[in-house]
Amino acid sequence: MDLRQMEVVVAVAEAGGFTAAAQRLHVVQSAVSTTVRALEKELGSKLFERTTHRVTLTQAGEAFVPAARTALRAAEQARAAVDVVRGELRGRVTVGTMQGVWAGLHRALASLRAEHPGVVVNLRQAAVADIRQALREGTVDLAVVAFDRQQQRGLATRLLSREEMVLVASPGRDFTDDVLVTFAEVAPLPFVDFTPGWAIRYAVDRAFRAALVERSNTFEVNDIVAASELVRHDLGVCIMPESIAARFPDLAVRRFAQHAPSWKVMVVRPRGEAHPAVAALLRHIT
Repeated sequence: MDLRQMEVVVAVAEAGGFTAAAQRLHVVQSAVSTTVRALEKELGSKLFERTTHRVTLTQAGEAFVPAARTALRAAEQARAAVDVVRGELRGRVTVGTMQGVWAGLHRALASLRAEHPGVVVNLRQAAVADIRQALREGTVDLAVVAFDRQQQRGLATRLLSREEMVLVASPGRDFTDDVLVTFAEVAPLPFVDFTPGWAIRYAVDRAFRAALVERSNTFEVNDIVAASELVRHDLGVCIMPESIAARFPDLAVRRFAQHAPSWKVMVVRPRGEAHPAVAALLRHIT
């Protein structure tokens, strides 16, 4: 068994098929199939169940893939340690983030690239629940996200900012107060909500529950721009962090009179020693 075989198996598992894995690895599909069959023969167990429609991990495969990821990360860290001694830093860092979460991440990535051009950064945008799972599986090295206390368990965290959320509406929509709104006042309105799994949705649902007020959503979207368009056409109101609302200056903004939803943006990663390339990026995230 060698690292290349492990890399191929992990690629098939993550890509969901042999063709997609071959494209990811820049090889022909037959090479991927041959590598997997050879490893299965060596292990004496099938790693994948193959059908005409999909490829899934067997029980043995479910056990093998996390261990293979650990071995690949260890090998990468060993190579990076030698590069550091030679005065060079190379490697690959996968960063998880969410839409609109933190503008400072772009500055950090630019600074890392200027200091260490040999480090490749993969930016993966996903819902908060998916990022949490990716951190657990090791497919994401660090993330800049808004996690609640329960989601932070088992991870190393550093707070970057805390921000309240506001209600955005069409400029023509009337409210009792020109500045402040209450949960009870806005609950009957049509809502543009983000899909379950988004950190904004978690915070908004939690705030309404705490206020003992029920609301129903008219629209669910997974894109901030789409949400703003629905609001702009007065199809509903939306709650979002103030920094995101500021991107749409034509929309009306109302603050909550009390107990506004909020989120904490933080940088999170698995506990333990960080890969040198990950540590370098962490130094630039402030």
